[in-house]
Amino acid sequence: MQSHNGSLVLKVVLLLPMLRWCLWIYVPLHFVLVVLPVLKEYSFEYVRQETGIDDIPDVKNDFAFMLHMIDQYDPLYSKRFAVFLSEVSENKLKQLNLNHEWTAEKLRQRLKVNTSNRLELQLFMLSGLPDTIFEVTELQSLKLEIINNVTIPASITQLEDLQELSLYQCSLKIHTATSFLKENLKVLRVKFDDNRELPHWLYGLRSLEELHLIGSFSHETSRNIILESLRELKSLKTLALKSNFTKIPQSIVDVSSHLQRLHMHNDGTKLVMLNNLKKMVNLVQLELVHCDLERIPHAVFSLANLQDLDLKENNLKSIEEILSFQHLRKLTCLKLWHNAITYIPEHIKKLGSLERLYFSHNKIEVLPSHLFLCNKLRYLDLSNNDIRFIPPEIGVLQSLQYFSVTCNKIENLPDELFFCKN
Repeated sequence: MQSHNGSLVLKVVLLLPMLRWCLWIYVPLHFVLVVLPVLKEYSFEYVRQETGIDDIPDVKNDFAFMLHMIDQYDPLYSKRFAVFLSEVSENKLKQLNLNHEWTAEKLRQRLKVNTSNRLELQLFMLSGLPDTIFEVTELQSLKLEIINNVTIPASITQLEDLQELSLYQCSLKIHTATSFLKENLKVLRVKFDDNRELPHWLYGLRSLEELHLIGSFSHETSRNIILESLRELKSLKTLALKSNFTKIPQSIVDVSSHLQRLHMHNDGTKLVMLNNLKKMVNLVQLELVHCDLERIPHAVFSLANLQDLDLKENNLKSIEEILSFQHLRKLTCLKLWHNAITYIPEHIKKLGSLERLYFSHNKIEVLPSHLFLCNKLRYLDLSNNDIRFIPPEIGVLQSLQYFSVTCNKIENLPDELFFCKN
């Protein structure tokens, strides 16, 4: 025992010059000799209580004495050592640094009004989620990009106005925040690399009105399975999918009774088997973009409530089926831009309810006079075609407010164009 104590005293005596250099204090040797036999263990119980970190270990012997001396010099130093000894210290320290860097005032300075007219905070590539976010109580939309292992705590209930959440390549756990998000979240946007990254809790968001999913589904089977539970989203009005489907998943049909807007951007993958569209009788807006369509789908002509149809970036060459649009009495906006359409059929005159018509970026050479029998047109875009001549009949479009024929081969404007006073 004596040899052990002698060895311990020797170690501490050898350690004293370093302690003196670090702490700028001088400790009499007799203090060491008196304290060492007594100080068997140094406890961090008070640090555990103050920090809430319950896995900080107590220390013994040489290290206990060193920490005791540090504590005498400045208790803050010993607390820092204590936190360092904890297994969860790294995450805690990161969170403390994150909260220190991103104060509530700094976060408020980054608030912007988004396209949905909501106050939005966007955070990009952070090491985590600052707790100070929950002090920004006016926040309405939260956009997180490339932030991993984010956990939403129960304190999210402080954000009473939060209605919109965007997760772009983020892994998010909600745990105690589940009830709050179920009741309050109206809009959810998720961008993912693998469909397995889709959060399963999204299927329980009973107040959700808009769901936007961006990412590729790797296998045909998983494309249907992963969306199977959409039927539980009873409040869903808008569904936007930017992916690579070859057919409309059955789960979309399951929500067809209350779905009003369907946006499918297919990144060039051919979309076939569109008969399911007939069941979506309440659709007012339909986008089938970049779906490799060669004809206008016949199922569209059954959508009696349709007001806005967008068939951008397909392979449409002929649009003779346009005659069937006359049965869609509520159709006011038709977008056939970015295709390979070579002419506008005479049937266009049957679409008397049209107010907005997009024919830009096609291969149209002749502008037919019967187009101007759509006398409710307010917006007409014919840019980026091969048109050489504007018929004088354009003068009958007394409601026309916007008319574009840029990037064509037109050399003269008809005088009748100036009859369009609006």
